[in-house]
Amino acid sequence: MSLNLSANLLVPAIALVLWSLTMLIWMVVVRFPAMKAANINLAKAIGGRGQDLEKLLPPAANWPAHNYAHLMEQPTIFYPTILVLAVLGQGSTLNLVLAWAYVAIRIVHSVWQVKVNAVPVRARLFLVSSLVLVVLAVNALRAAIAAA
Repeated sequence: MSLNLSANLLVPAIALVLWSLTMLIWMVVVRFPAMKAANINLAKAIGGRGQDLEKLLPPAANWPAHNYAHLMEQPTIFYPTILVLAVLGQGSTLNLVLAWAYVAIRIVHSVWQVKVNAVPVRARLFLVSSLVLVVLAVNALRAAIAAA
């Protein structure tokens, strides 16, 4: 069986992976100095989780961690959706624009959350990215049904 891959759809997916790794680095760069300022000695730390820092660090020092966690949540639906579309040869202009739109909105959401974190704007960005993902998922379902 020959797979018709629309490799162009894989580019925004890997861009979001790279952005997620960027947020991981951003989280470390912000949190480690904040932990030092709070006199938290990582060399003596045993057990614990990132969430334990919520009560010990200023809110802004936790915002990159919150966003990194968000990037480990909903985008896990984006990745298989993109793979299904790519495998089924659905790298249309519409799907490519939607995939890039999803990635761009998630990046804006990240920067907004880490720098400003006003919830009404964050919620709107999340809603719009979710709607884009719904359209991509419906397109993937339609393609899968047509291919079956």
